[in-house]
Amino acid sequence: MRQLELLAPAKNLECGMAAIEHGADAVYIGAQRFGARAAVGNSVEDIQQLCLFAHQYGAKVYVTVNTIVYDDEIEDTRLLLQQLKEAGVDAVLVQDMGVMQMAQEIGLTVHASTQTDNRFADKVRWLSSLGCARVVLARELSSSEIADIHREVPDTELEVFVHGALCVSYSGLCYASQHCFGRSANRGACAQFCRMKFDLLDADGEALDHQRYFLSLKDMNQSEHLGELIESGAVSFKIEGRLKDVTYVKNVTAAYSELLNDYIRRHPSQYERASKGRVTYTFKPDLRKTFNRGYTTYFLNGRQPNIASFDTPKAMGEYVGTVKELRGRSFNVAGVASFANGDGLCFVNDNRELEGFRVNRVEGNRLFPLKMPDNLRPGLRLYRNNDQEMERLLSKPSAERKIPVTMAIRATEDGFSLRIDDTMNDVEARIVAEHQQAQKDPRENLVRQLTKLGGTPYECSDVDIPADFNYFIPSSLLTDLRRQAVSLMKECHLRPVSMPLTPRKYATCDAQTYDFPYLYNVSNRLARQFYEKQRVAVSDAYEIRPQQGPIMQCRHCLRYSLGFCVKNGGRRPEWKEPLSLRLGDGRTFRLEFDCKHCQMNVYANE
Repeated sequence: MRQLELLAPAKNLECGMAAIEHGADAVYIGAQRFGARAAVGNSVEDIQQLCLFAHQYGAKVYVTVNTIVYDDEIEDTRLLLQQLKEAGVDAVLVQDMGVMQMAQEIGLTVHASTQTDNRFADKVRWLSSLGCARVVLARELSSSEIADIHREVPDTELEVFVHGALCVSYSGLCYASQHCFGRSANRGACAQFCRMKFDLLDADGEALDHQRYFLSLKDMNQSEHLGELIESGAVSFKIEGRLKDVTYVKNVTAAYSELLNDYIRRHPSQYERASKGRVTYTFKPDLRKTFNRGYTTYFLNGRQPNIASFDTPKAMGEYVGTVKELRGRSFNVAGVASFANGDGLCFVNDNRELEGFRVNRVEGNRLFPLKMPDNLRPGLRLYRNNDQEMERLLSKPSAERKIPVTMAIRATEDGFSLRIDDTMNDVEARIVAEHQQAQKDPRENLVRQLTKLGGTPYECSDVDIPADFNYFIPSSLLTDLRRQAVSLMKECHLRPVSMPLTPRKYATCDAQTYDFPYLYNVSNRLARQFYEKQRVAVSDAYEIRPQQGPIMQCRHCLRYSLGFCVKNGGRRPEWKEPLSLRLGDGRTFRLEFDCKHCQMNVYANE
């Protein structure tokens, strides 16, 4: 049986617990420092509390320590790693080779973050040889490329992204934010250069197009392709969104949890979930109703058109119909969607700009906005990017997760025993008590008292009582027996899973050779010493010393997106290259189309 893991994001303790309650097998969360989202950090105490909650269900907690660190931060990083070990985290995600070594010395399980640029089997094999129990693959890989990696490195766990925002550059190789704003993506402070407006210029500086979001990608959605990813060899399916709120986490986690369960039901002898518990929901998960910029499967099945959102980097949400008729301070909608007071709607106007507004009052399909949008007209497509009814449902407790157990009560020489079994663990509690014959059949009372499991992670599906069991047991003793057994079962679930020690073979690094040595992101002495042992020539990280070379490397290609990739059947470009992108402040960035590697590189012009 292969275990499949749904991995959900946790902005904070509340989000992490909600993710587990709504079906996640694991969550990833940032500590106070050194995570790839500097805007969200959590205390070690909160992380420990999350571990205790998750481990009840056999779910895991991974902590992101995946920034590059400077020399004066090494000891602080070491202290944090030690605290995380004591808190009971199941693994840490790392990018920095110095941090990796410290984590392994402390005894933490290490996952190689996607920031280590994991596109090729050789890189995955090398990271595995260094002791990484899991490798998080680049978002840009196709299902066939994932399958090739799995075939070549079958014993390494592969984690893939299935949902959420997309970075346009290969992770770990983006220096645009650092170059433009002094905010390093590799230090968790990305300023989202890729979500900005640009003019597209030809070699003579003539504008081919104005003020478009040429680097802004839609959001990933692989909900219809989980089977392909599973069959490719991936074992962990990651939802992006450590900056997202709890309603996003609830809805998206629930949606993918149900999809995984459905796949496992169709392949019961091959797969199982990586954690325990059955979840019931008070709402119907719907991926259209949470934050999204429009959806794409990205490169799952090779290059696809329309992976970018040139008109806006903001949330579009679900399509709800077209504007039919304007009348004074209201309009009606052609479509089947229903609306609620307070809904947020938006549309792309004739200037290719996104406009949003809030609905003040609803009368059937006639909507009365709080303020009538200036550019609204009949025929425009409407999208809902804030669904009040869904928000209302998700603002309350919206899921319950229970581990099914069976119970068996028996008489012992000096009292009674109660055994609880969850198919993976079974425990037995005993009490000393007098054997009193019951005046009436005790079964109804026994079942009622023993199955009072409210406030615990368990629900009882069956109580086994021998046919000749005819003893009266006071309710107080039954309660004591039940609580003892439940406590023993909880201890089983909280017991740390012993992880096999992973090898640490420091073979020569032949996995990845970069044309520009700063791409190794070496920012401290430990990482430098690591690569010296590997006999790899590196230079200082771009954050320490900016150097000549690309500030972004992208599989997204503007030539292709605009229909001018001859290699893929497009028209021959009429413009004169090189092309450039120009920000509103006048700074320009040269585009290099590397057709040999089928990628687009972005360089900062002097």
